[in-house]
Amino acid sequence: MASFVPTSPETLEDQRLYTAARLTPVDCLDCRARVGVKKNSDHHTSVQWSTAAREHCPELSRRGSDPSGRGLQQGCSRLAASIEAAVRDGAVPVGAEDGY
Repeated sequence: MASFVPTSPETLEDQRLYTAARLTPVDCLDCRARVGVKKNSDHHTSVQWSTAAREHCPELSRRGSDPSGRGLQQGCSRLAASIEAAVRDGAVPVGAEDGY
């Protein structure tokens, strides 16, 4: 449970920028699960999984849920390849904008 719930407009905007801004939808080329992706650099990739995407991905389904209860996932190798292809094709921009 969160110990801090943002209420000020500035804090809510910061939260949006860190978690949702510049997310590009990417579909897995294998199972078609759709996630949000942001690449701040060649070595940094953020992936936001929706509940529907997690349930749709056979690789994540085979592994089961995170035992810590924190919702952390190791990732999906098929989706990683799909993201790499989207970056190569120019569908996912690389580079932070305004620090995000």
